[in-house]
Amino acid sequence: MAQQSALVCGAGGFIGSHLVRRLKQEGFWVRGVDLKYPEYSETAADDFIIADLRDQQSCRDILDMPFAEVYQLAADMGGAGYIFTGEHDADVMHNSATINLNIAHLAVQHKVKKMFYSSSACMYPEYNQNDPDNPKCSEDSAYPAAPDSEYGWEKLFSERLYLAYHRNYGLQVRVARYHNIFGPEGTWTGGKEKAPAAICRKVAEAPNGGSIEIWGDGKQTRSFLYIDECLEAMRRFMNGSFLGPVNIGSEEMISINGLAQMVIDISGKNLRIVNVPGPTGVRGRNSDNTLIREQLGWAPSAPLREGMTKTYQWVLEQVEAKNSVLV
Repeated sequence: MAQQSALVCGAGGFIGSHLVRRLKQEGFWVRGVDLKYPEYSETAADDFIIADLRDQQSCRDILDMPFAEVYQLAADMGGAGYIFTGEHDADVMHNSATINLNIAHLAVQHKVKKMFYSSSACMYPEYNQNDPDNPKCSEDSAYPAAPDSEYGWEKLFSERLYLAYHRNYGLQVRVARYHNIFGPEGTWTGGKEKAPAAICRKVAEAPNGGSIEIWGDGKQTRSFLYIDECLEAMRRFMNGSFLGPVNIGSEEMISINGLAQMVIDISGKNLRIVNVPGPTGVRGRNSDNTLIREQLGWAPSAPLREGMTKTYQWVLEQVEAKNSVLV
């Protein structure tokens, strides 16, 4: 049987670089494309192209062969410090929408067999996420639409874009809504890092007996999914016939202060949590996995603490390596 080929857009990013490795393990020939190479390890891709997917000619160039599967993960994004300040809204919307308009259009022209689009839980209405203890994030709760960020609005638009291309042109798309994917080799410093990595960094850098700062009152809730769990769900999704949209996340909800205390416990340090003003997003968000259990028979296989332990150890190694260079 001929080797299947896959294209991963955003292969220089956290999820994309892990996905390339997973596809290679499954025997795919993989082309990766991004503005940059993966930051923390060599890419496993057979072919890696540095390209700007906002440019339509670049998209034509990378789609120069009949790919069995295309994964569209490329986006302008980051953690709360990047998404919720409002300072990057125009770029986030323009850059990500342009990429998706290009890829959806050209995927049809180049007869892509199957396509994955990574949406986000940020597209869910803010009014269903005001209670930190009882957020509503079932797939059918998306409308009436009212995301709390322009990032979320763009994700919602692009979901509809890909599904319209399915209806009108037969594009075999799979739409997934990620809920806070984390793990080793994710951004951990610089302003675009998300809560798990940011907290791991703060704990790793803090002297024993000191303190770490957490934005907001720390009572805001989220759920977090380890990268390996995410990849398993993605591959099941692509191998099935269900189009989505479907949540890919964990139902193990935790407050941000609770997450911080978990990391402190993992570290073995004695640290205080100090809550300070800062961007926080919605008050509560948790994946509702009813639909993905029904359609794919999938659920996370390990508790949050297990993934956070692996992530803390990796971030601690990065902090220690950085400090050794500075000494």
